[in-house]
Amino acid sequence: MKDTLQYLFKGNKLTRDQARNSLTEVGKGLHSEAEFASFLTVYKMRPIESEELAGFRDAMFDLSTKVDLSEYNGIDVVGTGGDGKNTFNISTLACFVIAGTGLNVTKHGNYAASSTTGSSNVLEYLGYQFSNDISKLKKDLDEGGFCFLHAPLFHPAFKHIAPVRKALKVPTFFNILGPMINPSAPKYQLLGVNNPENFEHYRKVYETLDINFAIVNSNDGYDEISLTSEARYATRGKETQLAPADFGLTTIEPAKLHGGKSVEDAAKIFMNVLNGNATEEQTNAVLANAALGLNLVYPDKTLKDCISMARESLESGKALQKLKAVIK
Repeated sequence: MKDTLQYLFKGNKLTRDQARNSLTEVGKGLHSEAEFASFLTVYKMRPIESEELAGFRDAMFDLSTKVDLSEYNGIDVVGTGGDGKNTFNISTLACFVIAGTGLNVTKHGNYAASSTTGSSNVLEYLGYQFSNDISKLKKDLDEGGFCFLHAPLFHPAFKHIAPVRKALKVPTFFNILGPMINPSAPKYQLLGVNNPENFEHYRKVYETLDINFAIVNSNDGYDEISLTSEARYATRGKETQLAPADFGLTTIEPAKLHGGKSVEDAAKIFMNVLNGNATEEQTNAVLANAALGLNLVYPDKTLKDCISMARESLESGKALQKLKAVIK
């Protein structure tokens, strides 16, 4: 680590393999907290390179506790967070809507870092039991088309990483790594990012991975399709702008997506959406994100076709049944 730090302090960049090896050593507990803190500080002093981020992603994925769920051809809908918008749990709700159409969702998530309620917070509140037991995860998929991989149970390397992140009290590149390191390696991923810089990083990294991916960033800063503005959208080799009208939906005022001040508030909105008691704006935001996920799996369908599929899942109660099937 001393040699790596000296190399970085001279203004050099790491190759993907160098980044992978450096973080692998940290994840195995081979370096002191002071050395790791110095390493993280480098990336507060200059922007991270996409190749470095790819190497860090490789290291954390390699160190994770893998679960082979490939037989389910799963999709994950997930955002980086960090957009400061404090929305309700749109991506997690979209997962249940997608499951209600008959697809399998293998979602990876954690407690909130900057918002009020992350995916782990709301699912735990609603009664979902976290586990890294593959038989339990498969049972959830068989019965509900959904399983949840609570990040702390799958990333033992974080015992060496978390104390330093907590002590530094500033965002680091780990804040955008989470969506990249789903230990089930889903076949499909819809990824929301919180700014144009991370959009570019994700696009460059995912172009090198064997995953069917789509990346979205609303032009006004949301890490998902918010319908509050147009959004930048990319799949392998293609990029475009999406407007609310492309979904057959209207523009939403940002205040309509607020997630409340507590886990209880978030859970109430969550259940209102699934029970058909949410506002039109809340429902439409969920439908739009579910539609993007469906469009990734069914690229020959139009976005409006996918909205229809998502709406049927929600209005028929199938999405709600999927939640009930995995909560005991």
